[in-house]
Amino acid sequence: MIRELPLGVYIPGDTLLHRMAPALKFVLLVAFIIFTTVWPSEPWQSMSLLTFVLVLYAWARIPMGLAVRQLVPLLPVLLFLGAFMVWQNGVAAALTLLIGLLATIAAANLLTLTTPVQELLDALDRALSPFGRTGELISLTIALTIRLIPLTLATANEVLEARKARGAGFSVHAFGTPLVIRSVRRAKMIGEALMARGAVD
Repeated sequence: MIRELPLGVYIPGDTLLHRMAPALKFVLLVAFIIFTTVWPSEPWQSMSLLTFVLVLYAWARIPMGLAVRQLVPLLPVLLFLGAFMVWQNGVAAALTLLIGLLATIAAANLLTLTTPVQELLDALDRALSPFGRTGELISLTIALTIRLIPLTLATANEVLEARKARGAGFSVHAFGTPLVIRSVRRAKMIGEALMARGAVD
């Protein structure tokens, strides 16, 4: 069963990170990502950035178990990327990249763990409002993407539970086909609803 995904959990709290304005947190996150991309050239440098993020987790009183579970869905991709980087550039470069990538992902997760999704969307709306119709469409696209994450997770769990109830084993084809069909059907319904309300041209 798939239980948690990034963007899917908010931990209420009264720490400074929780009270900070969503727009400011987002700007700081972008600055951290840029710095993590440019600065580290050795594994210890990336590790220092990851340690800094972990300190922020402790400061915000986020359970470490939850923080780890937020990263689990990304592990296969990270392992594949790590193996490729070792083959191309060696162990040191691979560790520098992977640890830095983990630091940025953990920082992005920390943003959503300490900020309700609705507050993030409201901040995005305000930031894009000067761009008029284009800003509205961008905001709508991002909002729909974020909202569909838990729906897709729920659909995946429904497919897995249905196969378990029938006593069937797991296979990529048997899991992927109904998941894709349901997702496409939902996307079509959302598109028709948006067209009916004049949200798209």
